[in-house]
Amino acid sequence: MDTDDELRIHAPHRELLDQILDKWSLSVLNELCERPCRFNELRRAIPQVTQKSLTATLRRLERNGVVEREVVSTRPVAVMYRITPFGKTLRDPVDVLLAWAAQNMPTIERAREDFDRREEADL
Repeated sequence: MDTDDELRIHAPHRELLDQILDKWSLSVLNELCERPCRFNELRRAIPQVTQKSLTATLRRLERNGVVEREVVSTRPVAVMYRITPFGKTLRDPVDVLLAWAAQNMPTIERAREDFDRREEADL
């Protein structure tokens, strides 16, 4: 991203933001910020996510250095996921985005309603 007044999101940044802010990543990170979790603990904590989507989300977060995976030699073998120190640095920017959304939700709702009315009128 450039530092001048023009906002430009370059391809590598866009890819990273898509991976970190996708449908399930924030829910996974929210759980892992509280404590390390096994895969099935995450599934129970986020019941809407499918096994396939959770696996893909965890792999993307691990690839980006945000989450680490540890194989625990128990019977049966278990896999533990935890947020990395680097991953914890996402907390502040995510909190800023959530605060912005909370502060601006009435404006966003009005904009959505106006848009929907215009769309219906065009039909």
